[in-house]
Amino acid sequence: MSTKPLWAARGELTDSDSENPSEELTEVVCLESDLQDGQMMEVEVGHHGVLLTRSGGKYSAIGNQCTHYGAPLSKGFISGNRVRCPWHGSCFNVHTGDLEEYPGIDCLPCHKVHIQNSKVYVSINKKTLRQEKRIKRMGTAVPGVTHTVLLLGGGAASLSCAETLRQENFGGRIIMVTREDLLPYDKTRLSKVMNVESDSILMRRMEFFHQYDIEVWLRKEALSVDTDKKTVTFDDGSVQSYDQLLISTGCRAKGLDVPGMNLGNIKMLETPEDRNVKFYMNDSVTEIRGVNGKVKEVVLKSGKVIPAEVLIVGIGTMPNSEYLKDSKIQMTSKNFVKVDKYMHTNVPDVFCGGDLAMFPLAIAKNRMVNIGHWQMAQAQGRIVALNMLNKTTELNSVPFYWTVLVGKTIRYTGYGEGYTELVIKGQFEDRKFLALYIKDEEVIAAAGLNFDPAVSAVAERLATGKVITKDEAQSDDLSWLQLS
Repeated sequence: MSTKPLWAARGELTDSDSENPSEELTEVVCLESDLQDGQMMEVEVGHHGVLLTRSGGKYSAIGNQCTHYGAPLSKGFISGNRVRCPWHGSCFNVHTGDLEEYPGIDCLPCHKVHIQNSKVYVSINKKTLRQEKRIKRMGTAVPGVTHTVLLLGGGAASLSCAETLRQENFGGRIIMVTREDLLPYDKTRLSKVMNVESDSILMRRMEFFHQYDIEVWLRKEALSVDTDKKTVTFDDGSVQSYDQLLISTGCRAKGLDVPGMNLGNIKMLETPEDRNVKFYMNDSVTEIRGVNGKVKEVVLKSGKVIPAEVLIVGIGTMPNSEYLKDSKIQMTSKNFVKVDKYMHTNVPDVFCGGDLAMFPLAIAKNRMVNIGHWQMAQAQGRIVALNMLNKTTELNSVPFYWTVLVGKTIRYTGYGEGYTELVIKGQFEDRKFLALYIKDEEVIAAAGLNFDPAVSAVAERLATGKVITKDEAQSDDLSWLQLS
């Protein structure tokens, strides 16, 4: 008999939990005529929010809170059999609650629905009434199966690859190796929440990795890869062989190449925000001056000298790929790893995903791009896992990105490079707008502030291959955006 996983006590359940027969709470939530096909709304059962949908003539009920950051899915965008979160673009199947697009990592609970006397009834298992997340059914290692998948890097791509392998009943050995001290964690929080506790941003706890036989090696860094021998050598002198390899060691922050960069109080952080930021446009840092070993002034190219007690450097990233330079793995001139639409490198059984990958983007006519989005890394990890298992699957996710500036969240989707026109809905001055990027008479990207769920609506249209024309973008009819 299996032991109930420890993490299920934190508002999560497994697929097996949802199947246990127990007493149910059933309530009438609406009339059958209250929802038309393709519509959704939040209803309550036992003071618990449930998303009720009608798709293909069928009523379904799933959890209403997105498993990423708890956004109300009833305020999102519904299309066919799936609903897209209004905040960060996660997608869920409305019939099963299964996750279909990241950045969420868990599925939603699914509840029973039946129609009687033109009334819609929803039944919830009382045991799982307050549980808002569901871990998709996963297998474990099978004794005697020696096939080894080695995952270099402990980020989003590696984690989604490992989980997908187990969800697809891969019974071999999975080893995830990271040079960091932490288990895989939500790096998006680092640039959006100040003074975050490391324990609070872990995506999975160690019990999870033990439960599903996923080995995690911390504080261990790859030094070289031999694709002929199928081995990786690490900084502690150890050598690990593999049958299939995922390279997802990501990027690191760039440092300033100026005198004084070695002074104290110079921090390498991503994007710390303040409501009192002052911008010096069309300028650059030429020198950092210090007193007693700590930064005191920053000198700009224009000659301006800025007093500073702390200098925070956020000038982009550079790929962690030095250990691949002597391998047969093909890289670009900027040391990113080239892959095809299946995330294969040029070497058999070697894949690459995440910030390190240069890949063909489906919505940009397969143009080779590098996109350092959290959600895209997760999607790539899943594609890697499926193709490792010979379940041939192309990457077709639509990039979805968000950032927080002066307390406001800007959402972005698509790939806007090369746009020639911009259509604006709303007003910048009102801090409520939707910007639609146009190229070749079509929308290729969108950015929005306080205009939910418009960006999610654009993402879903792009994901389903439905062209948004320039005329449609310029029209005053915004019904297609399903605005609240």
